[in-house]
Amino acid sequence: MKKEIILVSDLWGKRKADWLTNFERILLPSYDIKFYDACTLADIDNTIQDEKTRHNLFIHHGIQKATQKLLTLESSEKIYIGCSIGGVILWKAGLLGLRIEQLITISSTRLRKETTKPKCPIQMYFGALDTNNPNLAWFKRMKSPYKIIEAHIHDLYKDEIVVAEILNNLT
Repeated sequence: MKKEIILVSDLWGKRKADWLTNFERILLPSYDIKFYDACTLADIDNTIQDEKTRHNLFIHHGIQKATQKLLTLESSEKIYIGCSIGGVILWKAGLLGLRIEQLITISSTRLRKETTKPKCPIQMYFGALDTNNPNLAWFKRMKSPYKIIEAHIHDLYKDEIVVAEILNNLT
């Protein structure tokens, strides 16, 4: 039986998840994948087109709702990967007791607001050109491995080469 990896989407959910095929191509030979649409977890209408509106809905109630929902859906220790807001949801779920074997966050820039971290192995990836990355002092306080990917903006999880570099460390 293959080990299961849980993948939580960005704020666009499965509606704009073409990037998911890159994850599946690399992971499916060795892992089973369970995908969670962050919008569904957060009870946010996935037909909302405006990015700022979606972001505000996540900030005001969606992250908390998604975190609580995830805690009811997952109970066994697994590898969790979160893209953008998905990484924040997983981080907060880890703080509330989600059993995490390993947490990988990709472009989860909102983590810069966090002051504590889950008690699990964490690896974080950010695009060097993303203006919302945590600062160096934050990284030092968190004491978790991170990598800044040169010449990339926020959506580096959509880049096939970057995804391969991140995920090949698992297989």
